[in-house]
Amino acid sequence: MERRRGGTRGPGRAGAPAGPGGGAGRARLALLALLGSILVPLVAAGLRSVLWVLVGLAGLALAAVGVWWVLAHTGVLRVLGAVLSVAAPVTVFALYAAFGLLGPALVSLALWALAVTAARTVPAHGHTVSERAEQAERTLVKEPHAPWILMNPRSGGGKVGRFQLAEKARAAGCRVVLLDAGQDVVELARQAVAEGADLLAVAGGDGTQALVAEVAAHHDLPFVVIPAGTRNHFALDLGLDRDDPAAALRALTDGVELRVDLGYAADRVFVNNASFGTYASVVTDPAYRDAKTRTTLRALPGLLTGEEALRLRARAGRTRVDGLQALLVSNNPYGRAVDAARPGRRERLDSGLLGLVCVRVGSTAEAARIVRGPRSGGLVRLTAEEVVVEAGTDTLPVGIDGEHVVLPSPVVCRSAPGALRVRVPRHRPHPLRGSGAAADWPRVARLALGRPVPDRWTARPGSRR
Repeated sequence: MERRRGGTRGPGRAGAPAGPGGGAGRARLALLALLGSILVPLVAAGLRSVLWVLVGLAGLALAAVGVWWVLAHTGVLRVLGAVLSVAAPVTVFALYAAFGLLGPALVSLALWALAVTAARTVPAHGHTVSERAEQAERTLVKEPHAPWILMNPRSGGGKVGRFQLAEKARAAGCRVVLLDAGQDVVELARQAVAEGADLLAVAGGDGTQALVAEVAAHHDLPFVVIPAGTRNHFALDLGLDRDDPAAALRALTDGVELRVDLGYAADRVFVNNASFGTYASVVTDPAYRDAKTRTTLRALPGLLTGEEALRLRARAGRTRVDGLQALLVSNNPYGRAVDAARPGRRERLDSGLLGLVCVRVGSTAEAARIVRGPRSGGLVRLTAEEVVVEAGTDTLPVGIDGEHVVLPSPVVCRSAPGALRVRVPRHRPHPLRGSGAAADWPRVARLALGRPVPDRWTARPGSRR
C-alpha cells in the first residue's frame, strides 16, 4: 500500500510518549497518595486503626455474602441478601461516625482512589501502546478507491438513521449496504471483496464488526469501525467517539492504520471477548435482550447452584484452573475492573495475548473470602496465547462479542497477532491508552525511583497478572 508521511502529530495522539518527567511524576503522586491513605488513619487512631480496618473488611465480607445470596438464591435468602449487602457497609460507616473516624476514613479512601487512578495512568517506557502502533500513528494512508460499508439500521436503537450515516457514507464515495434480518453477513462481505472492494467497514454492533473483520483479515484489506451499536467496546478501545459515529468516516480521507489482533474461539472470530459459563448461558434466553436484569436474576440461581450449573475447566499455557462458574477470554487483556456487562479498557490491542478472567465462587464462605482479592482464589487472572475450555459436556454455550453460539467441547481459543488492519481517523478524541489498566505497583515504584521499567507484556503466557 502506498503511504505518505504525515506532518506534526496532533495533541493527545495515541502512543504519545509522556514528557520527561510525566510518567515519573504520576508515579510519585501515586506513591505519595498511597502513603497518605495509610498515614491518615494511623494519625487519627494510632494502632487502633488496624482494628478499624478489620471492621471495614468484615463489612465488605458481609456485603459480598449478601450479593452472593442475591445472585445464587431465591425467596427469603435473596431478600436477606439484598438487606445484608446494604446494611453491612452502612453499619460500618455508622460505627466510624460514632467514634469520630468517618472523616479520616473518607480522606483515606479518597487518597487511595487518587493513588490507584494515578498509578493506572503511568505508562511503561513512557508509552501506552507498542512501538509498532506508535510508528503506525505517524503514517497516513492513501484513500481507498472502492470502500464498502455494511450498515445495520437496527443497531444501537437506530443510530444509522439518527446520525444519517448512510447518506454521509455515500457522499464520501462509499458503497453502502443496509443489512436486512436473516442476511448472511460473512457472505455479503465476501461478495463485496469479489466485486473489487478495497476497504471494508461496518456500522453496527461488535458481533457484526467481528464477522466482517474476519473477512477483511483473510484478504488483508483495511477495516473501518463505525460505532453504531449499543456498546461498541471495540470502538472504545480504538479511541473512537461513540457519541459521534459519523466522525469515524474521517478514517477514509485522513486516516492512519493500526495492526491489531483478532481472537478465535474454535472457528469463530471475536474482536472483544468470548464468555463461558453463567453469562453465556443467560444470553441464550430470548427475554435477555429486552429485560437483561430481570432475566439474569431469574436464571442465575440455577446456573450457580442448581443441577444445571456448569463447572468449567481451563488450560492456559501450563496453568490449569477448574471449578469455574464463569470465564471471560478476551482479545488482549482487560484492565482490572471487568464484568461481563461492562468490561474495562484494554491497554493494548496488539500484545498477541488473550486475557482470562476466571470466576470461582461456589459457596457463601467463598463469597466472604473474595475480599482477600487474588489470594481468595475466587477471581483468577491469566494471560496466554492459547486457552482450552471444557466442562465435561459435548457442547458449550459461548457468548461471542455478545452473540450466543454453541460450540463443540473442548473449545480452543487462540490469538491471531496483527491479523487485522484497522484504519482510524488521524485525529480522534479518545486515543488508545491504558485507562482501564491495573495499578501495577512494582512498575510504579521503579519508575518513581528512576529505575528501568521492563516491558509488562514480556511475561510468559499462562502467567498470572
